[in-house]
Amino acid sequence: MIRSLMAGALLAAALVVPSTPATAAPAADTPVSRNGQLRVCGLKLCNKNNQPVQLRGMSTHGINWFANCIKKSSLDALAYDWKADIIRISMYVAGEDGGYESDPRKFTDMVHGYIEEATKRGMYALVDWHQLTPGDPNIYTEQAKTFFAEIAARHKNKPNIIYDIANEPNGVEWSEVKSYAEQVIPTIRANDPDSVVFIGTHAWSSLGISMQRTEADVINNQINATNIMYTFHFYAASHHQEYFDALSRASSKIPLFVTEFGTQNFLGEGANDFTWTKKYLDFLASKKIGWTNWNFSDDWRSGAVFKEGTCAGNSFTGTANLKEAGIWIRNQIRNR
Repeated sequence: MIRSLMAGALLAAALVVPSTPATAAPAADTPVSRNGQLRVCGLKLCNKNNQPVQLRGMSTHGINWFANCIKKSSLDALAYDWKADIIRISMYVAGEDGGYESDPRKFTDMVHGYIEEATKRGMYALVDWHQLTPGDPNIYTEQAKTFFAEIAARHKNKPNIIYDIANEPNGVEWSEVKSYAEQVIPTIRANDPDSVVFIGTHAWSSLGISMQRTEADVINNQINATNIMYTFHFYAASHHQEYFDALSRASSKIPLFVTEFGTQNFLGEGANDFTWTKKYLDFLASKKIGWTNWNFSDDWRSGAVFKEGTCAGNSFTGTANLKEAGIWIRNQIRNR
């Protein structure tokens, strides 16, 4: 729920799109080889054997700012040292953020490359249309269709792709988010009919709580599509009982995935609240609700897992270059 946007020039260049074929099989004995193509079964995310699974992993920061943190050495650490199941590839959209709108071809190719790198390591790739400003996802409906149509067409034969079509809708009613989703989902399904699609909920993916609404908005007006999950975000130092209770109530009514959370306040800054974070994560584990933590970068904020300057090098394994939150989150991913 990061609402303060970064300034400054782009950092390092993106990965070159690898030559790996779009239908390449993942490595042996990995999250993808064990679980295969996922689907939504009832309220759960299930694997190829129809068994509920809980994916745990990390979200990148905006690839427009922190591409140098997403490279072979860091991805090796995430897959093999952290033992993550999933990486969320966060592509900001607005041109004012230096996102997709500023250079659609460049950012689409970056995402293609990151998908290939996740596939090589047997991780699930969550493709995040990181709409944040402006808050109405309908402003970029046509751009979203263009982007997701290409991603789905190229990667439709991979079992590890999940689509996250609206990061944090805000300033709009749930009905407007629903309308957007019902336009974009068919574009994906035309190329990738078996795919799982995630949709952000209103009020910064808070199930409406951050705009004095409730999860009933979603429960009583669900998206007209199958194989979908609704997303919830929390920042533990800011979002306490009211948010936790909404998550708890909604989890018995609609399929959920936590695509973003932090141990800090909603800006990703300040002191870590591990007590509330553990309360949330214990609940998510009990319900087998998956999650990706914000964020896998060396940003100065306490929510970035790496110490500042780490991404200039290639030392990502172990804990020497991790901030306090990074050490804690790495343990949560590794210790099942």
